[in-house]
Amino acid sequence: MKKYYVIAGEASGDLHAANMMKALKQKSKDIEFRFWGGDHMASVAGKPVKHIQDLAFMGFIEVVANLRTILGNIRFCKNDISDYKPDAIILVDYPGFNLRIASWAKENGIKVIYYISPQVWAWKQKRVYKIKKVVDKMFVILPFEKSFYAQFDVEVDYVGHPLLDAIDQYQEKIEELDLREKHNLDERPIIALLPGSRKQEVNTKLPIMLNSLKSFEDYQFIVAGAPALDPDFYKPYMKLYDNIKVIHGATYDILTLSTAALVTSGTATLETALFRVPQVVCYKGSPISYQIAKRLVKIDYISLVNLILNREAVKELIQSECNSKNIKSELLKVLPKGEKFKQLNADYDDLIQILGKGGASDKVAESILNFMK
Repeated sequence: MKKYYVIAGEASGDLHAANMMKALKQKSKDIEFRFWGGDHMASVAGKPVKHIQDLAFMGFIEVVANLRTILGNIRFCKNDISDYKPDAIILVDYPGFNLRIASWAKENGIKVIYYISPQVWAWKQKRVYKIKKVVDKMFVILPFEKSFYAQFDVEVDYVGHPLLDAIDQYQEKIEELDLREKHNLDERPIIALLPGSRKQEVNTKLPIMLNSLKSFEDYQFIVAGAPALDPDFYKPYMKLYDNIKVIHGATYDILTLSTAALVTSGTATLETALFRVPQVVCYKGSPISYQIAKRLVKIDYISLVNLILNREAVKELIQSECNSKNIKSELLKVLPKGEKFKQLNADYDDLIQILGKGGASDKVAESILNFMK
């Protein structure tokens, strides 16, 4: 029996780790998991040691404010791994936490597998040297990451993006479902709002998004409620704004139905593109966190769509530019009659071609089993 200790600290990591765990169990019956994660991973392997809703802290100021909790979690995690005695740990993204655990695990003779590389190409490039030292096997999911690591003489496996698999699996299931009826929606076109998965993200961006939509009277607005946030959290927004609905845990249903979307930066921008939904990317953080990040980040774009294409296909409204006036203006351009609609669809074609075929979860699972022989 092989024992794996898996750590994912965010919603996207929970989804991809769950699919990887499923693939591992399909390929080998002699596998046991202990894990930190969310509901997707729980559906594969039972109750998590720690749930992602207690783990996700965003931004420099927010991390400092919660430093005692984070350090306490790290101490607890090390003790829990020691007690469990796994054959390997599998770390999924979540670098601030996971790289600390990787260093400790390496010192204690535990094999370290990393799935979904930290975004070292964006900032903290010196982390590559640490990864080279403490990670035994690294799997990357973005096409340009393999060549990036090669610059530092680090061999990694490019497995493709696991979102392709997740979306394929979803689309196989929904063909016969009437999603509008399922979610009690009328026939008006939908503008989706994806303001993020953490409280501070939503509180910062959702009011700006909603204020920008006052003149779009022919549309209905659906907020993708984050699985880790309680439905009551959104109630104040429901009272303040008419014509909006919050649907929890059904982002793919919402994107399937949507004519356009306002999306916070991150994985959601790529998900929206793979559903071929025109989007405007909205990012706003605390002023201090933003100023620090601005000086450290070494990339030209914040959305995965633009990073993969290496050009601005989707409009990014960042910090002071992320205001209701600009959002309204850019949204009009990407709606079906807008001036950017056709070009954005062509850009999505290019994106899908670059990403290629799916199969990430299977590839990772097969490689892990070979590595552990």
